[in-house]
Amino acid sequence: MAGAAWRAVCLLALLLVGGGARADDYPSRPMRVIAPFPPGGGVDLVTRLAADVLSKQLGQQFVVDNRPGAGANLGAELLAKAPPDGYTLGTMTIGTHGINPALYAHLPFDPVRDFTPIALLITQPNAMMVSPKLGVHSVAEFVALAKAKPGQLNFGTAGVGSLQHLACELFRFQAGVDMVHVPYKGGGPAMMDVAAGQAQMTMATIIQCLPMIHNKQLKPIGISALKRSPVLPDVPTIDESGLPGFVANNWWGVLAPAATPRAILDQLHDAINAILSSDETRRRFDAEGATATPMTRDAFAGYITEETGKWAEVVKQADIKAE
Repeated sequence: MAGAAWRAVCLLALLLVGGGARADDYPSRPMRVIAPFPPGGGVDLVTRLAADVLSKQLGQQFVVDNRPGAGANLGAELLAKAPPDGYTLGTMTIGTHGINPALYAHLPFDPVRDFTPIALLITQPNAMMVSPKLGVHSVAEFVALAKAKPGQLNFGTAGVGSLQHLACELFRFQAGVDMVHVPYKGGGPAMMDVAAGQAQMTMATIIQCLPMIHNKQLKPIGISALKRSPVLPDVPTIDESGLPGFVANNWWGVLAPAATPRAILDQLHDAINAILSSDETRRRFDAEGATATPMTRDAFAGYITEETGKWAEVVKQADIKAE
């Protein structure tokens, strides 16, 4: 994992340092934390670090249960069907709760009905990037080039159905341009081919692409959030570059099965959000291109509903099918 990504993982672990609130009788036995991705990835590392901290604070073991498979749907299904007793949590993402519900024709869970949100941890905007060789310096110039060459420009992504894919499709629709999707086996290969001029545009989280931006291998021309990134303050948002309302952010959050006791949910939510709201946490995440995003539990639930509807429309319009 790249150095910037490792630092982001470690910063995420800090969210739960000092964050475990103790009820009189909770927890009284070991707890399971589901990570719906393979060992070694960012979500897995965050989950394990958080589990270690919570184990020490609450006096019970938090056992990480890696359940990758079916585009993270396997782990999400296990969380949805776990007993709602406060002893099973999960680290879920925009993939499990924003994109997959539309990408897959049949899911064994409902992303809204079967879960109870605890806390949204962070959001990570994407940077829209082109090769410096392309001679494009802004979103407006890229749109003009794409309209002058319909069907001749390629956008590279981390694969069919990835956030990068859907973010680029959303851009294509809002900009009204005809471009060709080229899926790769990961965001790294996609960025390398854009840098080499084999593809003309890609999007990736700022944390992921910062090294290639600093090395001037890629030129950032837009940010996928409504506010500029403190890490790339001179790069305008896509919203302010002529596509009002354009947002395509990655996010990670903590969820539990539906009907988990409210008192337990409130304890965990309040502890996590107290740290998310601190100035120190905000400064640390800003430095990594991520944003600490404290919300009420109801607001987080509403956010998931909005994300599910938004990306369902993109999947439908682009006729994307899971591979």
